[in-house]
Amino acid sequence: MSTDAYDLFVIGAGSGGVRAARMAAQRGARVAVAEVGALGGTCVNVGCIPKKLYSIAAHYGEAFEESHGFGWSAAPATLDWALLKANRAREITRLNGIYGKLLSDAGASLFTGRARLVGPDAVEVNGQTHRAKHVLVATGGWPVVPEVPGREWAITSNEIFDLPMFPQRLLVVGGGYIACEFASIFGGLGAQVTQLYRGEQVLRGFDDEVRNFLAAEMRKKGVNLRTHAEVQRIDRDAQGLRVTLKDGSVLMADTVLYATGRSPNTAGLGLTEAGVALDAGGAIVVDANYQTNVPTVYALGDVIDRVQLTPVALGEAMVLVDQLFGAGERRLSYDLIPTAVFTHPSIGTVGLSEQAARQRYGALRIFTSEFRALKHTLSGSDERTFMKLVVDAASDRVVGLHMVGADAGETIQGFAVALQAGATKAQFDATLGIHPTAAEEFVTMRQPVRA
Repeated sequence: MSTDAYDLFVIGAGSGGVRAARMAAQRGARVAVAEVGALGGTCVNVGCIPKKLYSIAAHYGEAFEESHGFGWSAAPATLDWALLKANRAREITRLNGIYGKLLSDAGASLFTGRARLVGPDAVEVNGQTHRAKHVLVATGGWPVVPEVPGREWAITSNEIFDLPMFPQRLLVVGGGYIACEFASIFGGLGAQVTQLYRGEQVLRGFDDEVRNFLAAEMRKKGVNLRTHAEVQRIDRDAQGLRVTLKDGSVLMADTVLYATGRSPNTAGLGLTEAGVALDAGGAIVVDANYQTNVPTVYALGDVIDRVQLTPVALGEAMVLVDQLFGAGERRLSYDLIPTAVFTHPSIGTVGLSEQAARQRYGALRIFTSEFRALKHTLSGSDERTFMKLVVDAASDRVVGLHMVGADAGETIQGFAVALQAGATKAQFDATLGIHPTAAEEFVTMRQPVRA
């Protein structure tokens, strides 16, 4: 059965899909959205939001200890894992409802069920075919677990938030930001955490000094971070999960979390049958306007595997809606994307790493600062903060800004505006700092450590 045509049919109600649907509907387009899972996608349900909530929870355990240096005393703090999970679930349910209201208030129709393309302008949901002038695929990504013997005993970031029992011994496999975040979070919540990464250093793609500094800080906080380590197999016995490494060593764990990457969620969508081109990794191939090789079909967000970040998907959605239902003047630059990693301590970064900047600009001036934050002069913690500016020597423009320390993401967001505006080191130097803050260090670094 075929229904009346829509101007835009969106497959996937994650951040990008909901933003595109809502903005298109507000511009007068007739819009429909299909979603098989909970509204909000990865970010709301098993990504950014619950991860940040658990990161905040983990900091409380540390804060109770640190408060003693400021004159506070209390009974030893204990974690109620069941209560944390219940409170998180309640908040996520609230957000699910908000996403649904955003769609309904904008006038978009919502279909609950798995959707698939059955033609260049047709989408089938629950046995019913819907025609559309434009189809947008925004189905996100899905965690990948390698083909390791015993992989059925492992979990991914999709399951980590709702484990029935808190894992006293957690083994994290992976070296990307998701792996590092969960290693930090569960270490802060009280688990004995071992993190394995087969490469030389975690956080490949980040600035090398940031990577090295963060790894050292994570180890100081109790994470047993092991590089050049790779899992050979996983077995289960009466003592728990027995993880054998390729060097022959054996580790015991209650839970094994694989955070070894995510792949575009394109299976079962009818894309190949409709003629939509995919790359070797399964991502949908799109041009600069997010249009596939099938002119009526578009895609954005994690499913195109450009930059897997929620704000990027939101930005892409705004550009696409403007192209389809507006003046077509809006653009999105991928050059200066501010990013936070919610490790303990956290990372905030915007612009180029030193390595990437040298390849692009050649001559640089590098400024760094490492210090003990004021809080920790009394807290008893040995945590340190690291900051770095990467400056193009020819133009004096700040092309990279990096921080490892408390609330790094909050600090970097403001500086991201400055970099977007093309701020120079001279303008940083002319800016007064707010004292005493960690952020003031970015405008008080005067002597380069190297050129």
